[in-house]
Amino acid sequence: MLEELEVRDLGPIHHALLAPARGMTAITGETGAGKSMLLNAIRLISGQTPSTGLVRGDAKQSWVQGVFAVAPDGEAASIAREAGAVLEENDDELFLTRTVPASGRSRAMLSGRSVPRSVLADIAGELVTIHGQSDQLRIAAEAKQREFLDMVAGDDDELRAYGAAWDALREVDDRLARLRTQEASVRQRADYLRDSIDRINAVDPEPGEDVELKEKRARIEHATQISQGVEGALGALDSSQIDVDTGEQGAIDLITHASQALRSIHLDGVFAQTADRLDSLNADLSDIVFSLAQESEDEPKVDDLDGLNARIHALAELTRSWGPDLQDVIAWRDKAILEVEDLDASPEKVSALEERRVQLHREALRCADALSAARRRAARVLSEQVGRELEALAMAGSHLEVRVETRSGTGRESLDAHGRDDIAFLFTRSPGPQLSMGRSASGGELSRLMLALELSAAAQRPEASAVTFIFDEVDAGVGGKAAVELGRRLARLSRHAQVIVVTHLAQVASWADAQFVVSKRDEGDGVVTAVAEVSGESRVREVARMLSGSESRTSLEHARELIRASDLDG
Repeated sequence: MLEELEVRDLGPIHHALLAPARGMTAITGETGAGKSMLLNAIRLISGQTPSTGLVRGDAKQSWVQGVFAVAPDGEAASIAREAGAVLEENDDELFLTRTVPASGRSRAMLSGRSVPRSVLADIAGELVTIHGQSDQLRIAAEAKQREFLDMVAGDDDELRAYGAAWDALREVDDRLARLRTQEASVRQRADYLRDSIDRINAVDPEPGEDVELKEKRARIEHATQISQGVEGALGALDSSQIDVDTGEQGAIDLITHASQALRSIHLDGVFAQTADRLDSLNADLSDIVFSLAQESEDEPKVDDLDGLNARIHALAELTRSWGPDLQDVIAWRDKAILEVEDLDASPEKVSALEERRVQLHREALRCADALSAARRRAARVLSEQVGRELEALAMAGSHLEVRVETRSGTGRESLDAHGRDDIAFLFTRSPGPQLSMGRSASGGELSRLMLALELSAAAQRPEASAVTFIFDEVDAGVGGKAAVELGRRLARLSRHAQVIVVTHLAQVASWADAQFVVSKRDEGDGVVTAVAEVSGESRVREVARMLSGSESRTSLEHARELIRASDLDG
């Protein structure tokens, strides 16, 4: 959900700050006031390429920021984390920022971190759907129509099942292709792999073995220093641990004597407590003596050095060829063994893979048919619901056919990564021929068609609705009762998702939970566009202006009545 939009020096807007409602927000104002600049701001933080002339004439740059509330475990938050944004455990806000200089390249930022603008596009794609004439033409692409239909169908299980079957089939096809095209170079590759595997197996490395051996060699090379150091430490701590009788007491004996001297006082309090501390210290020193004595006993023998060096050299030869470390060498060998099996495949293995392919192809066809059935069911319901919505939106006689054509045949060519369906959204305006979306509808009609699609989708899968819908030109060519129905349906959609609509119709704006007015004023050195939220009587006056262009007593009363009547629960 868009919580806040701030704009600086964008077109005629010097500064604007909007906090849209959770439900429906209307943006109104006289023609030419600059409402389109707010849409341009959202397009900028959505990663779109800035058009020329966006920067205010007396400014060095334009700056736009949108603050979005997101689900911490949602896809938008996941994309943000992958891009390097730091999100705390309870953090549910993302800041999408765009700076466009008067000359030079624009800059995109995500929660204070510079990112490619493609990252903003990916995140905004999860958060915002803009239905303006230039934005919604992307629905004309078959891929987008397929994604929309799958979202409405709720066929996630069928998609996952088909995806797994398709991947398994493609993997077998790739293996068969490699086996059937073996040439001299492939045989040379097999010989090289076998020789490499034999060399690695002859050494039989263990992960991390070279590091352990180098540590062991270092101890042998420093055996004298280690022996002298350990013996000196043991002598200082406990003289009984060394062969030479120095006649001196070690630290353990001295501390024992000190403890006994304190306990001979036979008084509790500080003397007994200090004796306890000395006994505890003695116990720690005894553990240290034991550990040092063990280290001395476990020291590697000097005569092992030649064997260690030979082993280290053999392991180093492996890492030079297949490293950088022994784990990589072992992983390379294991992968090479599988590759050799394919390269050395016998006719029986090819035959076995062909039989496996037949089974996988049959499974892929079964999963594709299940997916096609789910799509056809959803297409029928979607077409019917969109038809009913279009009639209420002053487009009676217009019709959308969601066509799902399953490719015939059972060959490999009938399938692709998305199933075996060709999907098309075909729109018929009244009167007019049936054409693909984008070619058959005007800007306003296309906006209303998209509203009908979103309403129908929300009716079937309300949990799958996009976070924020933005509609522009949706009221073009609409008036009277149809305008009221248009507003009602936008308000209905806002029950499932945030809706922002740019409108010039009072019958639409009256349904909004919040209304912002874009207006122009002359400040002497130029025209400035201001954006302000209206409520109460100021909103009544704005709706009255939209109704009749004036604030007469009649228009004000009409505006109040219109706002009161625009209530889904009323």
